[in-house]
Amino acid sequence: MLMAHPAVLKDLIAQYEALTLLGAKESTPGAQQRLADISYTLCVATGTRDVDMALIAARHRLSGARPEDDSLLREPAPVGTVSAA
Repeated sequence: MLMAHPAVLKDLIAQYEALTLLGAKESTPGAQQRLADISYTLCVATGTRDVDMALIAARHRLSGARPEDDSLLREPAPVGTVSAA
């Protein structure tokens, strides 16, 4: 699957949030269509079928979106020892 550039994802998220904040769902047909287009593009760019999942996936792909804590990825301590984590 092709991956959208983070700058593109950031722009799509910003446009979606702005249109949602301005109430595009209840606005003019043009604003409704623009929101639908942005939603569709987010889904295509993230390989999802739902705009909420697309937003989650897009935010996850942005740099700095992942937490620094990788404790779940560390190997478990041997049995009978205490972990320093």
